[in-house]
Amino acid sequence: MKHKHLSIDIETFSDVDIGKCGLFKYVDTDAFEILLFAYSYDFGPVHVVDMTKGEIIPADVLQDLADPGVIKHAYNAAFEITCLNRAGYRTPPDQWRCTMLHGLYLGYPAGLANLGKALGLPEDKRKMAAGKALIRYFCVPCKATKKNGGRHRNRPAHDPDKWKTFKAYNAQDVVTEMADYQRLMAYPVPGWVQEDWVIDYELNRRGIQLDMDLVKGAIAIDGDYRSALIEKAIRITGLRNPNSRNQLLAWLNENTDLELEKLTKETVAESLQVASGDAEEVLRIRKNLSKSSVTKYQAMDRAVCSDGRIRGVLQFYGANRTGRWAGRLVQVQNLPHDVPQAIATARHLVKSKNRRGLELMYGDVASTLSQLIRTAFIAPDDAMLCVSDFSAIEARVLSWLAGEKWRMDVFANNGDIYCASASSMFGVPVVKHGVNGHLRQKGKVAELALGYQGGPNALISMGALKMGLMEDELPDIVRRWRASNPRIQDFWYAVDGAAMSVMQNAQPVGLPHGIIFSRECNLLYGYDYLTITLPSGRRLFYPQPYVGENQFGRPAIHYKTQMGANWVYTSTYGGKLVENITQAIARDCLALALKRLVQHGYKPLMHIHDEVVLEVPKEQLHDDEIDRINAIMCEPIPWAPGLILNADGFISPYYKKD
Repeated sequence: MKHKHLSIDIETFSDVDIGKCGLFKYVDTDAFEILLFAYSYDFGPVHVVDMTKGEIIPADVLQDLADPGVIKHAYNAAFEITCLNRAGYRTPPDQWRCTMLHGLYLGYPAGLANLGKALGLPEDKRKMAAGKALIRYFCVPCKATKKNGGRHRNRPAHDPDKWKTFKAYNAQDVVTEMADYQRLMAYPVPGWVQEDWVIDYELNRRGIQLDMDLVKGAIAIDGDYRSALIEKAIRITGLRNPNSRNQLLAWLNENTDLELEKLTKETVAESLQVASGDAEEVLRIRKNLSKSSVTKYQAMDRAVCSDGRIRGVLQFYGANRTGRWAGRLVQVQNLPHDVPQAIATARHLVKSKNRRGLELMYGDVASTLSQLIRTAFIAPDDAMLCVSDFSAIEARVLSWLAGEKWRMDVFANNGDIYCASASSMFGVPVVKHGVNGHLRQKGKVAELALGYQGGPNALISMGALKMGLMEDELPDIVRRWRASNPRIQDFWYAVDGAAMSVMQNAQPVGLPHGIIFSRECNLLYGYDYLTITLPSGRRLFYPQPYVGENQFGRPAIHYKTQMGANWVYTSTYGGKLVENITQAIARDCLALALKRLVQHGYKPLMHIHDEVVLEVPKEQLHDDEIDRINAIMCEPIPWAPGLILNADGFISPYYKKD
């Protein structure tokens, strides 16, 4: 009888730290090898192939690794796919199903042990607790000592009992993965989401070229700059280590007019407003030394592969509530927005490791290095980067969901939503850099902070005070924004009411655009979810929900989620659910755009929020290339009739903020 399912877990060795350098750098070394290969057919007995003893993977298993008729399963399947292909065992990613993705799709935590615990697996099905110690012993280099004979690696012969336990651990991971899958399979990952996962894998495998001259130059300049700052601080203070928080705090209190209880980013900024002379100079040095302007360059330097490309910078379904991507390694979802003047000159100075020139031209070395981080992502010599960005997509989706017509008219006419919002709030025309242009800032911060039922604190969190707004005017901004967006307000309460109704009556409730709230509950099998079906057909899952009092003493929906290392309850409300829905729909728009771009032959390298970065060979570039890409991004979406999208873009030899 033909097998249909093949569950796999492997154990490997590499001299590269996978946590710091990522999966693709991990396998990009001559030291990489597969140690153990555990497998099971159709959720039956588990077999372990000990490749350190010369055992080989059975021929039928090798054949099935490339057979589209056999579905391969693994937890974090990208690891197995990448390692097996690197070792010469061909296995296409579209034939695999990832149990980690499945768990994340249903709202469960990442990590095989965490998932098993959250699902309530019995002890005999759970991941073995000894795994981390065994991996440290066999899978990474060890420190050479007299006791271990000066060796840099532990092999099975060095501790046969541990190796025997390690083989049992390898087999148990397959048992746990299969048990997880069988708990999750009642709610499968939609086929098109699975296709998106494959596109994402190929995107991460493709990677993006790095300008390593810029990366090395930035790290060198930062080191030189920090040394110069410390030397200057030593001359002023006489301290042996002026970078020591305690030493510097004592010096400031003993030698200046300042009286500080602590030395934090906030107290340094406050003190700089009143300090002068040596105190001002020392505080400014402290501020510059605390900047982490080269952290991302250092991450690039660690993770770059031998061909100069960095891979694996995105995590599919990294934000498991909405399904949005998360950044990894360099954290591309969190790049500086500022751009230096004469960007080509700044890049040249950094690549030349010319700290003095950079300081003379730009003044603040740390900030300039930070502003150049984006430009470390480059196209090869024979290609260009094409970048296309959805414009204000969350605001567009929210307006469409709520049916806020005046906002949709602004988008239909390619208007500035920040100006239009300020105009609606204050009842006067607002033009960017024109009449009443000073009100645009209030419109902008309101748009960014208030769409999901936020109040004055949300405005503050979004930087309202740093933008120059006064705290006592924030309640008025909230009131004006809500008054000008009544349908969005209504939508918050409609969503809250639908969710509460489902929890109380267990009957599905539908809202416009195909949004459906449901309760999926089968306590016999341990299933209990509040679900929200999105217009795309994808669902959001809120495990183990119940209605109870929130922190304000009001009835609210609570559900289980991962917070740090803990699987705990949190509460939600209408505005937060609207945020989940809106961001999830925006994510689905981006996923569809990526799929369409791939279907048109484009090669996505990465994406940052709602912006896609493609690599296009120069010989294939057309004069209207970016217009073509923008048009593909904005093609009508079958499941979102009436949603008005817009995209803008540019072509460049390096990535930047346009």
